[in-house]
Amino acid sequence: MRLSTDEIAEATGGEVFGRSTTVDGAGIDSRSLAPGQLFVPLVAERDGHQFIGAALAAGASSYLTQGPIEAGTAIRVQDTGAALTALGRWARSRIDGEVVGVTGSVGKTSLKDLLAAVASTTWVAHASVGSFNNELGVPLTLLGAPDDTRFVVVEMGARGQGHIAELCETARPTVGVVTVVAGAHLEQFGSLEGVARAKGELVEALGPRGLAVLNADDALVAAMAARTAAEVITFGRTGGEVRAVALTVGDDLRARFTLESPWGRTEVHLGVAGEHQVTNALGAAAAALARGAEPDAVAAGLAGASLSTGRMHLRTAPDGTRVLDDSYNANPTSMAAALRALAALPAARKVAVLGTMAELGDSAEEGHATIAELASELGIAVVAVDEARYGPSVKPVKTPAEAIEALAAAGATGPDAAVLVKASRAARLERVVTLMMQC
Repeated sequence: MRLSTDEIAEATGGEVFGRSTTVDGAGIDSRSLAPGQLFVPLVAERDGHQFIGAALAAGASSYLTQGPIEAGTAIRVQDTGAALTALGRWARSRIDGEVVGVTGSVGKTSLKDLLAAVASTTWVAHASVGSFNNELGVPLTLLGAPDDTRFVVVEMGARGQGHIAELCETARPTVGVVTVVAGAHLEQFGSLEGVARAKGELVEALGPRGLAVLNADDALVAAMAARTAAEVITFGRTGGEVRAVALTVGDDLRARFTLESPWGRTEVHLGVAGEHQVTNALGAAAAALARGAEPDAVAAGLAGASLSTGRMHLRTAPDGTRVLDDSYNANPTSMAAALRALAALPAARKVAVLGTMAELGDSAEEGHATIAELASELGIAVVAVDEARYGPSVKPVKTPAEAIEALAAAGATGPDAAVLVKASRAARLERVVTLMMQC
């Protein structure tokens, strides 16, 4: 979104120093800043002000600062983090169209990606990058929307009660989509009911002209209909107004099904892997259909969709091993879905390289043990990287390099082998995928 430095100063209560100019979007990392963007130096573990010079060298049009004025054009503000939030709210006021908030314990990034693909068949659409879903990612997403955008998809995460409500104050969504309430981040929320209270803040923020899109297959999500003044549309595999029938899954893990809805029927061949992605596809379809997309356009969007890095990417290593890269994040629900996807692959040897599932609180021991038990039931061997709670039945290793050695020792490489790589983000198991793709 293009805005002038004078507009930035007005929105943030700041003061411009240097030549007035315009910016196109904003960034907080000087290493990934695009030319022409506004650089926002945040003060956290490191003070972003020390990278202003690098940002200007990368082509930043101007920068915010709460410290000294350096070269170039600056807007001095009292607090750069608060100023970023204010700019997000200003950007939201410039968007003439739908702003869709997506939340849930599982699948919100995938549903966001699918909805962005679907929406782009009908509107000028924009969406969050990756999992940019917090108090920084939401305003950056809004600021990154092109001026002619008519459909913005904003992922919303939560680290506690009230967080999604705060994000909604910035994004002011007209549509809210809730995927699943599951045992993720229980350290912060204490219980599934606590998770549901937090995720339901999204639909509470919708006005009577809004639209709540709820998963009918999840009782805690479906119950959120009572918490909103908005219109409600439901989706699901076993229930819901938008549903899938005649479902089949190919050897490439891509699902085919008939999409049924109040707006008609259409045949869908998902462009992404994993039967569990059907639910996310239905949520994306429901949001788009209810806002005016045609069923055939929805099907085309779902067919051409792709997911963010580290989410259900089925790849083939140079030695022929099929690698299911779902390494970005994990909790017991998503881990179970990924294991079942691995089990569906046509391969003689199937191994899951698993790391820790973080933030499970008191259920951590049980959660890891349950996943190890499910893997055994599915006939999948497990290599556990630096995580002892999967129990004695798995192969323990300390490093990604040792995981590669364990796969070779087990004969789990080559055209007859399939390997899942999955863990919470902190484990950084994408390193295993990188090593496998070099073999």
